[in-house]
Amino acid sequence: MARRRLLIGAGATFGSLLVGVPIALEYGRPSLVQWMLERGTGPTEIPESSLVWFELTRDGITLHVPKIEMGQGIHTALAQVAAEELRVRPDQLRVVQADTARGFPAATLFTFGSTSVASLYTPIREAAAAVRSMLELAAAGQLGVQAQQLTAADGMFQVAGSERRLAYSEVIAAHQGPWQEPAERPVLRPAGEFTSIGRSVPRVDFRAKVLGEAVYGYDARLPDMGYGAFAVPPRFGARLESAEAGDAAGMPGVRQVVVDVAAGFAGVVADTRTRAWAAARALKVSWSEGTRVDTAALEQQVTAGDGVVLRRDGSIRSALSQGRIVAAEYRTPMAAHAHLEPLAALARVEPGPAGKVEVWVPTQSPESVLEDLHAALGEDRPVVVHVTQLGGSFGRKGGQHLAVEAARLSAATGRPVHVGWTRDTDLRQAFYRPPTHTSMHGSIGPDGMIRGVEQHSAAGDIIWAVAGLPEPVRSLLGFDPGGLLGLFLPYDLPAYRLVNRREQLPVPTGPWRGLGLLPNTFALESFFDELAEAAGSDPLTYRLAHLRKSGEQGERLRTVLRTAAQMAGWGESLPPGRGRGIACSGDVGTVVAVVAEVDLSGGRLRVTGIDAAVDCGLVVNPAGAKLQAQGSIVMGLSSALRESLQIRDGQVVSDNFDSYPILDMADTPPVRVTFTGGGDVPHGMGEPVVGPVPAAVANAVHAAGGPRLRSLPLRL
Repeated sequence: MARRRLLIGAGATFGSLLVGVPIALEYGRPSLVQWMLERGTGPTEIPESSLVWFELTRDGITLHVPKIEMGQGIHTALAQVAAEELRVRPDQLRVVQADTARGFPAATLFTFGSTSVASLYTPIREAAAAVRSMLELAAAGQLGVQAQQLTAADGMFQVAGSERRLAYSEVIAAHQGPWQEPAERPVLRPAGEFTSIGRSVPRVDFRAKVLGEAVYGYDARLPDMGYGAFAVPPRFGARLESAEAGDAAGMPGVRQVVVDVAAGFAGVVADTRTRAWAAARALKVSWSEGTRVDTAALEQQVTAGDGVVLRRDGSIRSALSQGRIVAAEYRTPMAAHAHLEPLAALARVEPGPAGKVEVWVPTQSPESVLEDLHAALGEDRPVVVHVTQLGGSFGRKGGQHLAVEAARLSAATGRPVHVGWTRDTDLRQAFYRPPTHTSMHGSIGPDGMIRGVEQHSAAGDIIWAVAGLPEPVRSLLGFDPGGLLGLFLPYDLPAYRLVNRREQLPVPTGPWRGLGLLPNTFALESFFDELAEAAGSDPLTYRLAHLRKSGEQGERLRTVLRTAAQMAGWGESLPPGRGRGIACSGDVGTVVAVVAEVDLSGGRLRVTGIDAAVDCGLVVNPAGAKLQAQGSIVMGLSSALRESLQIRDGQVVSDNFDSYPILDMADTPPVRVTFTGGGDVPHGMGEPVVGPVPAAVANAVHAAGGPRLRSLPLRL
């Protein structure tokens, strides 16, 4: 089940039960929040047949992976999981991306929230074991022995006690008739016998990417293809009121102008991309006013204060009535996804109201593309979504409306049409990480321990901004599910109260890597350092003292904190102007601690090293997991040090990386990663590590003798 469907369903159900019962809602909301955090994304819908996953041909076995490869290496990790139960090496599998016609439920293809390997770990093992059982039964018949006499390894069956053997490809070539699923679920391989899971292997897409053979959305091509472009609104909230061809129709290379004011669309098809965009700019269009908001007004709107109570532990009034009071406020700005590949899509629409629609599109959510295409072109059309490689996403390609625009142009022209945004359009016509504001008050007792913390948080929408839940229900709930990640202090406190304010902003916001994890953790872990300082305690010691004495979560956090500190040489002296900071957080079953070391001696903030300890459960591919962690850290550093999307007159000011700078190689420090924990199942890796990075850097700045920095990006 897709995250948005679970959260929408949960929110709608809970909200409908409590409409008109404000007292029950006031006291029931924290329970709903806790249920959502524990429940997570819900179960993944799995196809009944194992042969949806695997294609058996004379050339060997092809694994059709339902999850989307965005550079995170999940096709490799899932190939390792499948290879384990098939008794083959990962390089003996051909791995391809499943499309929506393969037989997987569309929602299962939705790739998000660091859940791909974790959610498919058991289902793909079971499917692979079932396929091996089918092959084993067929091989036994071909060899004239009992299946129990066969052993399997490296894609080969061998009769025990003899030299007789058959390769899987030979078994498949000789097989007659349909394959039969085993009547009983096959026994899975014990962890102690793993030969693939837990080992670093080369990526399955390495060769294709090195040779330039991997097809991204921008690379997709079909014969007789045209290039499309369309008019984009001048500012957020503007709507198309009228459109005519104007000078565009007579421009060189323009083949057709397509106008549908009711759909808010005016576009062109030309023989090159450059000519298409030039013609789109020449269309005669008029727009409604839209918003004139700027960054200052948005930050003023997103100000913590009144809201709904999401956590209520102990008596916060009593806790804050005595002891030493510490107060601070933190802000994070809007941020762009800044993925390497701008949005792109290729569409081919057959003529007629029931003509087939095919799109080739880099998207995290093929289901959303299916729904959008049916809504735009008609429910009677068969639609197939082919997912290309993604040149980054981080939440931005959760849907992909360019598939609809390309399909509109293809339907109008009767030929395939490719639409690819330019960098400036991609930056200015996107949705963004919403701004946040957090106000914290804490009380420290005479023993130096925290008596209680009151937290007021405010942010724009994340999930609700891209998911269709009626606004009355959203308002009734009073929070956005995406903002829950990292929102709660992970420590054992006598009293804790959290008040949340959800703001509807006049600019588009939505999911950004980790959702609320990075901005929330920045505020909470920065404030915890301030509490430690007020108590006269070492930040690491103070954290360890406030973790729960029993329970798995507290113990796992204790382990990663100690490990990261040991890696970084915590407690060792540093030269003047240098300092270390620590922060931790947890998400999707994974806990992380990060230690940052900074140097302020040159009058500027320079991060000189990052040490991270990660407990993500079972690590399927250590090399791939390490790269995921390092990528998250670099993205967290970029957000901490550079990124701030500015709005002026209802428009994004930035149009490229010169005006929206991201972290470059010269300022990227050494990043060291260690995995702790282990276990029987994997947890998420794509997003959890990004959370503690800005807080660790900000805490290091203060430890180095710099000011307390409470806003991103960090500026001395």
